[in-house]
Amino acid sequence: MKPSSHALSLTALLLAAVFAASTSAQAPQATPPAAPAEHEDHHDHAHPAPTNLKVLPKDMTGEEVHELMEKWEADLGGKCSTCHAADPTNIGPNGRPRLNYADDSKPEKATARLMFTMTEEINSRYIAHIDSSGQPVTCGTCHRGHLGPEPFATPDDDGPKPPAAATAPAPAPAPAK
Repeated sequence: MKPSSHALSLTALLLAAVFAASTSAQAPQATPPAAPAEHEDHHDHAHPAPTNLKVLPKDMTGEEVHELMEKWEADLGGKCSTCHAADPTNIGPNGRPRLNYADDSKPEKATARLMFTMTEEINSRYIAHIDSSGQPVTCGTCHRGHLGPEPFATPDDDGPKPPAAATAPAPAPAPAK
């Protein structure tokens, strides 16, 4: 019995797939691309003991501070460089300056400290005294992934507003002749 051309095509395809899989398994593995400059300095190595902690507990480890900063990045939709200044005297392997985490020159860092103090006060003075209050207030409670939180607009008493196109005023009638 003579095999059909469809069966031959399937056999050829299967052989090609087996050949490709076996040669790629033997090929040397490529090195992953370098991480962005923001993160190369602190994602793949031990985190040194923090310095210049003014509002965070002084006994926090480098790893604990790093984890907290990653949470703040997510809550605010920012990057490390949002609050931390680049150090032009400390160049990383990618040719870009590394960040100086102890530097206080950026006003955003002072704002972050103020906001952290505010959330800690809200949680200790108010939220902690409410039975079954649920989760504590965090940066994400208000910011929700935006450096500048979106303004809250109260809904109308009549329910949600229709889309803007539906609320456009009707055209004015043509003047009488």
